[in-house]
Amino acid sequence: MTTIHKELTAEQREELLTKLKKRFEKHMNRHEGMEWDAVQAKIDAHPDKLWTLFQMEETEGEPDVVAYDAEADEYIFYDCSKESPKGRRSVCYDREALESRKKYKPETSAIDLAAELGIDLLTEEEYRYLQTLGEFDKKTSSWVMTPSHIRDLGGALFCDRRYDTIFVYHNGADSYFGARGFRGSVRI
Repeated sequence: MTTIHKELTAEQREELLTKLKKRFEKHMNRHEGMEWDAVQAKIDAHPDKLWTLFQMEETEGEPDVVAYDAEADEYIFYDCSKESPKGRRSVCYDREALESRKKYKPETSAIDLAAELGIDLLTEEEYRYLQTLGEFDKKTSSWVMTPSHIRDLGGALFCDRRYDTIFVYHNGADSYFGARGFRGSVRI
């Protein structure tokens, strides 16, 4: 198994922080009342999370701050790309679904790739919250965390936005499509 190097170079760090700050300032509606300096201080205190944000960015998730959890003293980042992140599409739901496919297996699953990136799949509730901050997945769809009683029966849930409405659908967990990926979150 390959060991993943989870440290960024100084150049990667600065480039990422510059992108995050520009995105933060461009989309103030996503985090009204928050200040970038406080967010960056939190990131600086947790360099392991910077690697996760870098992975979110590299897979074209365009991470941005969407909330602050005062009780936990954490900023919450979601993937805010207009469409499901390009670097995370064509994946089935989880490892069990991947292994159950007899042929035409995708490279990985949403759950496995999220764990590798250090993020959590959005829940349906989080996905609906994201949609209050803009219009996302108008051409794509995104797997969301699926309740165990559905997954135990072989299914998995995904969401998208069509006709100015947020839809929740189901598929076999082993299905995958070029226009379906997943969105994630990370707390810092």
